[in-house]
Amino acid sequence: MTSALLAFVFGAWVLQQQAVLPHLSWALALVPLVFLCYRRPTLWLLVPLAAFAGFFWAAASAQHRLADALPTAWEGQNIQVVGVVASLPQQQEHGQRFVFDVEQTLTPQAHVPAKISLNSYADEFHAHQTSAAPIFKAGERWQLTVKLKHPHGAANPHGFDLEAWALELNIRATGYIRNDNENRRLNPLVNRPAYWVEHVREKLRDHMQQVLQGKPYASTLLALAIGDDSGISRHDWQVYRRTGVTHLMSISGLHITMISGLIFALTQALWRRSKYLPLRLPARKAAVVAGMLTALAYTLIAGFGVPAQRTVYMLAVVAAALWSGRNVSFSLVLAWALVVTVLLDPWAVNEAGFWLSFGAVAVIVYASGSRLERPHWLREALNTQWAVTLGLMPLLLVLFQQSSLVAPLANAFAIPMISLLITPLTLLGAVLPFDFILLAAHQLMQWCMYLLQPLSDLPDAVWQQAIPPWWALIFAMLGTLWILLPRGFSARWLGLIYCAPLFLVVPETPAIGSMKIAVLDVGQGLSVVVQTAHHALLYDTGPSYSADADSGNRIIVPYLRAAGISHLDGMMVTHNDNDHSGGAISVLQEVPVGWFASSLPADHAIVAVAPQPRRCYAGQQWQWDGVSFEMLHPTWQSYDIEKLKDNDRGCVLKVTSRFGTLLLPADIESPSEQMLVETQPDALIADVLVVPHHGSKTSSTPDFIAHVHPLIAIFTTGYRNRFGHPKPEIVERYKDSGSRMYRSDQDGAILLDFGVKGISANAWRKTAHRYWDEAE
Repeated sequence: MTSALLAFVFGAWVLQQQAVLPHLSWALALVPLVFLCYRRPTLWLLVPLAAFAGFFWAAASAQHRLADALPTAWEGQNIQVVGVVASLPQQQEHGQRFVFDVEQTLTPQAHVPAKISLNSYADEFHAHQTSAAPIFKAGERWQLTVKLKHPHGAANPHGFDLEAWALELNIRATGYIRNDNENRRLNPLVNRPAYWVEHVREKLRDHMQQVLQGKPYASTLLALAIGDDSGISRHDWQVYRRTGVTHLMSISGLHITMISGLIFALTQALWRRSKYLPLRLPARKAAVVAGMLTALAYTLIAGFGVPAQRTVYMLAVVAAALWSGRNVSFSLVLAWALVVTVLLDPWAVNEAGFWLSFGAVAVIVYASGSRLERPHWLREALNTQWAVTLGLMPLLLVLFQQSSLVAPLANAFAIPMISLLITPLTLLGAVLPFDFILLAAHQLMQWCMYLLQPLSDLPDAVWQQAIPPWWALIFAMLGTLWILLPRGFSARWLGLIYCAPLFLVVPETPAIGSMKIAVLDVGQGLSVVVQTAHHALLYDTGPSYSADADSGNRIIVPYLRAAGISHLDGMMVTHNDNDHSGGAISVLQEVPVGWFASSLPADHAIVAVAPQPRRCYAGQQWQWDGVSFEMLHPTWQSYDIEKLKDNDRGCVLKVTSRFGTLLLPADIESPSEQMLVETQPDALIADVLVVPHHGSKTSSTPDFIAHVHPLIAIFTTGYRNRFGHPKPEIVERYKDSGSRMYRSDQDGAILLDFGVKGISANAWRKTAHRYWDEAE
């Protein structure tokens, strides 16, 4: 039975790897298999039947969900809708963000998906009138005028897939609220259970924020109580990540199990004291019901995330077994929890949290099983922590390319402090009108951070490496299972041999004279990674999205880590625009950098923290591994011209390998292009051109294009960006010149390989295409 359940989950996972959804008529091929299994139910028939069932269940779910899409013709149009604020509104720098359940579309002939994500920008309202932007509350019904688009995120190797995430949450369109006199609240609270839950979550959040106002770890306590981790600062997340305690900083299975177990024990003890209650219902069954209801309530208040779901489903199976008086193996409990999760959410298999949460439980069960006697509780706790740390390391290296080396020590005190003290106090303080309880929980959290911070500050707190190949993961998992065998098994050290490829296999680097280029998809902005045999350069760092999120920590650093680039020999920020410099500080904080070149002012915040800062200017040259780098612009004298636009002081870099050339012209405009045409016409010739200024009509003059004459032209633009880049007339110029064109908003990251076979270019959205991309 366990094998069949796991096969169902495997089938759903296989479907999520498909580039195109299969036609559901193929499911008819299962009829003979069902008949054979009915007549002779053997494991060899049941397992493939379960796998196909999981595959087609996920396919049917996807077909149904993709059918509710925003028509392309209605992207960017004003649409009037009526609906309900369906999630806890998240406060952002410039307004609020929340999920909106659409009940009615008022605009004639418009179709809007049933669930959308909306932003309420204060600037949108202030630009048109003096009244402030409305404050939205969970469960309210509103009439709103909105402007929508398809869910669209950056598409990069090893990066976050926003479109897959939106599909899992059934968010079929995103957008923002337009200022309109007809925008109005229709009902303060819609009476439906789902909205009641969100309303309660909001009330708890408001109470906690009021009590903990100004406290540094108030956001962490909010995460522990209601699963809202949006306010946790970048610094705190870095500490939690480096010390390996991130699983404790949101509502995890450990917290739910602990609270449920506490209510179970309390109910059973009190029930037995009654003379009449045990006669009507045994104390154990009453305790099972109380514990299960507690777990379900806590999970709902938490927002029903995957780790919480997994715990509730496992507890439900255990509760059913206890109620019926049967003994059920824990492996079967875990398998049923997996199946229920996938039945309700076939896209859960795409989440790292899905594999880590179930993997942690599986490792604990495996490591604690087949023991002759139960060890002392302290030894058991240490063994469990060791097993989880070792067992999850291969998965962590594949999913995040890093694993905390101080996690066993950090978790040794963090687990009891957070699970047994801080979380219960936080929950009590959230529901009881006594401020001192929440303040006590916060003080304990502060003491916990005093212990975590020094561990995080250790230079070797985290092991980081390139993403390993899939076969190395399989060998490493076999190796860890061998190492975790009970004492008495000989040669457990042989498991280390199986784990060795995970750490020893490194990505192939370019040969001498060759180079690899990654033009990353950072939205409306620019970031290019140039890699030679033994060196790496980062050219621009994309935009900043908010105080805690930018291209550096969301896109560039994960790419560098996965590609095996542990340090940058050079880093260049071409000019003082957010879409080119927004991620610089994040990169400098996370990745060692040899030197830093830019046209930024000397007193700029980035220059202040950069190593070996220098100005870029025409005439600079250097060579790495047979590849030549030459700065073409700006001139040294241009720094004395105060009125010169930042765009026209951008650092223009030409990279020449044995197999082709690349020209990176930043955001220079027509005056700078003309100057280069007049002073360095031969230097402009290049095989690949990253189009200046994202295809703006102020750049890419006919003379400039004619002198560069690129075989490949790459536009780095954001999806439906407000500037309208690239301009149609500019696209037409490159088309007329015979260039092969790529656009980051349509193609994602562009990966170029300059090698013995010439110049190859691959668009990431085509290389890693999945069926949900068909909706665009």
